[in-house]
Amino acid sequence: MNDDVRWTTVCAYPRLEPERGVAALVDGEQVAVFRTYDGRLFAIGQQDPISRAFVMARGIVGSRGEAPTVASPLHKQVYDLRTGHCLDVPGVAVPVYRVRCRDGLVEVAPRPQPAAGDS
Repeated sequence: MNDDVRWTTVCAYPRLEPERGVAALVDGEQVAVFRTYDGRLFAIGQQDPISRAFVMARGIVGSRGEAPTVASPLHKQVYDLRTGHCLDVPGVAVPVYRVRCRDGLVEVAPRPQPAAGDS
């Protein structure tokens, strides 16, 4: 697979504590990166779309059904970490970024992916 994406290294994988977020600057964009208990990685926009504050990395990580989630630390709206969609307010979403672990380092792609279901 040809992957010409310019990845940005955020931190070493072991430094990312499970169920805790970290904020990173990726190509000028603030991104919130999460590692869940099962070891999966997620990256979403750092800006809360409701309050407009850059706080999502401080959100509470959890789940709703099969969906890994983060709740905004300000007004507690819950977002699906896989898609970025707000599960409490229809039509609201945070951008989702590609994230991977390579050679023990967490890397994030600079451009957000369209939210699932968006065209």
